[in-house]
Amino acid sequence: MIFTDESTPFLKLNIITMHNPPEPNDDLFDFPCDFPLKVMGETQADFDALVVSIVRRHCSDELPENAVKSRLSSNGKYTSVTVTLRAHSREQLDNLYRELSAHPSVRMVL
Repeated sequence: MIFTDESTPFLKLNIITMHNPPEPNDDLFDFPCDFPLKVMGETQADFDALVVSIVRRHCSDELPENAVKSRLSSNGKYTSVTVTLRAHSREQLDNLYRELSAHPSVRMVL
């Protein structure tokens, strides 16, 4: 349902936004920048190594020793790996997200 009554500008604005999403805006980041990337998957041997190997394919910079943090969920079923990388462009991040999201061991990328 679309309301055109001027008394509902907020609703009207939300409807317009949902149908016409904004273009990606690189102004949100000042490249190059440090970018924390969180990847989650079911706990398995070397999940963190898998994530790091994919990240390295997309990074020209060396990852510092403290760039990778791993954590198990409370029941141990899932592992989250946070990698803080030096991002140089939106394209680099998009390609990295696509490759990580396509991997069968990865459940979520934030």
